[in-house]
Amino acid sequence: LVNSQHCLRVGGKHNDLADVGYTKRHHTFFDMLGNFSFGDYFQKEVIPYAWEFLTQKLKLDPARLYVSVHPDDNDAFDIWAKIIEPDRITKLKENVWSMGDVGPFGYCSEIFYDQLIGEGDLSEGDRYLEIWNLVFMKFYSDGKHSNTVKTELPKPCIDAGMGLERIVSVLEDVTDTYDISFFKQALPILGLKEQT
Repeated sequence: LVNSQHCLRVGGKHNDLADVGYTKRHHTFFDMLGNFSFGDYFQKEVIPYAWEFLTQKLKLDPARLYVSVHPDDNDAFDIWAKIIEPDRITKLKENVWSMGDVGPFGYCSEIFYDQLIGEGDLSEGDRYLEIWNLVFMKFYSDGKHSNTVKTELPKPCIDAGMGLERIVSVLEDVTDTYDISFFKQALPILGLKEQT
């Protein structure tokens, strides 16, 4: 299953509303491109699928792609290590995603594009732009154990999201997502002029 969904940054579990206006990549309103599997394919399929889409379909330079995995997710690390150099895989303890305190959750693997600007690492700054988050929904939380007790789901699922504005900025070779073409085309319609 694939979709494109309008998203609005408000409060909530994965809230980064405070980043709006302070970074070149956080928008109040944005579109999320989703791809999902409900018990059909999982990590060993979706990771190569993502790599193929980015490098063969979108023609992104593989040398500018980096990934992150959860420190305990050896499966994801081993799959990625067959695709890219292990020194381009970063282990981040925050690579866990859940739908809420109660419900499915799992480790995730984020894919970053090196914009070749400034300094920093994968978790901060504007140099590395997160373009895709592959979430491996494998566990269930009853809300009583803060996700420390991992009850496995009957069928593991994929819940992945790619920011439309972010991937467009990469394809159009701009380092500020507010500079992408469809924002600039909207300015005259809104009676606004591009600022220099």
